[in-house]
Amino acid sequence: MRAFVDSDVIIWHLRGEKKAQKFLKSLREMKEYELWTGAMQRAEVIFFMRDDEEEGTLQLLSLFQTEPVDQSLVDEAGVLFRKWNPSHGVDVNDAILAASARRTGGVIYSLNKKHYPMPDVIIKQAW
Repeated sequence: MRAFVDSDVIIWHLRGEKKAQKFLKSLREMKEYELWTGAMQRAEVIFFMRDDEEEGTLQLLSLFQTEPVDQSLVDEAGVLFRKWNPSHGVDVNDAILAASARRTGGVIYSLNKKHYPMPDVIIKQAW
C-alpha cells in the first residue's frame, strides 16, 4: 500500500523534529507500505528550500516515490476541491494529494487531518 506523506511531515523532518524522524523511520520499516509523496507536496518542499538545505532535502526526498499529476488526476482533484473548499478550506495541493490517495488506494499521513475531510480518503495522523 502507498503511504503518502504530506509536506508538513517532510518539512518537520528536515527541521530536525525528533517525532518526524522517528515517524518516517518507523514508516520505512513497515513492509506493508511504500513511501510516496504527491507532486505538489514535493514542489512545496523543493520550492522553499534554501541553498544550504539542498543536499539534505534531496537526500530525504530520494526515499520517496512521487505521484505524477496528469489531466485526469487534476480533473478528479477539481471535483474534490469544489466540494470541500467552501466548507473546509481544502486547498489545491491537498485536493490533488487526496485524489492521488483515493485513486491508488493509498493512505495519507499528515499533521493536518482537517485538510482531508473526504470520507473516502484514508487519512492518518503522523504522530
